[in-house]
Amino acid sequence: MTEYLDIEGGRIAYDEIGSGSLVVLSPGIGDRRQAYRFLAPKLAAAGYRVVSADLRGHGDSSMGWKSVTGAEAITRTDIAGDLLALIEHLGGPAVIVGHSISGGAATIAAAQRPDLVSAIIELNPFTKTQTISLSGLVRIRRYRQGMFRLIGAQYLHSLRSWLRYLDVAYPTKPADYTEYMAALAAKLREPGRMAEFNKTGKSTPADAGAQLPNLTVPALVIMGTLDPDFADPRAEGEAVVAAMPSGLGQVALVEGAGHYPHAQSPDRVAELVIGFLKEHTGA
Repeated sequence: MTEYLDIEGGRIAYDEIGSGSLVVLSPGIGDRRQAYRFLAPKLAAAGYRVVSADLRGHGDSSMGWKSVTGAEAITRTDIAGDLLALIEHLGGPAVIVGHSISGGAATIAAAQRPDLVSAIIELNPFTKTQTISLSGLVRIRRYRQGMFRLIGAQYLHSLRSWLRYLDVAYPTKPADYTEYMAALAAKLREPGRMAEFNKTGKSTPADAGAQLPNLTVPALVIMGTLDPDFADPRAEGEAVVAAMPSGLGQVALVEGAGHYPHAQSPDRVAELVIGFLKEHTGA
C-alpha cells in the first residue's frame, strides 16, 4: 500500500516491505519507484526493511515543488533533502540505493548527514559533471543512439524520444518490459508530469560532484557495461570513486546491463548490494 510523507513543498510517495536494517531505494529521472519491483523483494527476503520512494514530481509524488536553489529545476540537492526527510521520518539511519540522478543525490545526502546515511550504493550514477565524448559518438553506436534520443527527450520535450531512449538503455528486456513501459508512459502523460520530468534535465551533477570529497561513509558504484549514457561506463564509475576519499568507494560491473541494471539484471545487482550491506553495515 502506498504511503505518503508530507514535507515542506509537497508530498513524497513510498512503499515499504520487509523488516530489519533500513534500505531506501530512489529511482532515476522520468521513472517511478516501481523500477525496483525486482530488487526490493530480494532485499526484503535477505532481511532488510526496504523503502522505495518516488522522486519529487514523479510517480505518485506531488508536483509543483520549488527548488532550494530558487531555479525552475529538480536538483540532486533537492532530492537529497527529500531522502533525508524520509529517512528521519522512518527512524534511520539508512543505506541509500540511488539510480542515475539519485546516485548524485545519495552522495549529497551522505555528505550532509552521515548520522542518517550509513552507506550509499550508486547505480549508473550521474554524480560528476558530464562532457559529451565526440570520439564516443563516432565509435560507439549505443552511445550515439542514447545521446541523440536523450537530446530529443530533453530539448524537444518528447515522450516518444524518451521511450526510444529507454529501448536502448535496456539492451535486454525484463519479461514485463512492454507492460511496464506502457504504465510509465501513461504516468508521464498525466497533466504536468512531463514538465516535472523536464525540470530534472535542467539540473547538473555539479552539486553532487562537489560533495564527493566530503564523503565519510562506504560507497559502492555499480555500472552496467552497456550503459548508453557513457562512452566508457567502467571509466565513469572509476572516476566517481576516485573523487571520493581514498579507500572509501569501490566499483562493480554488471556485464551486459544498460542504464537500468536493477531492472535488467536484478539477481546480479541483489548479490552485489547484499554483499556490500553485510560487509559494511554488519546487518
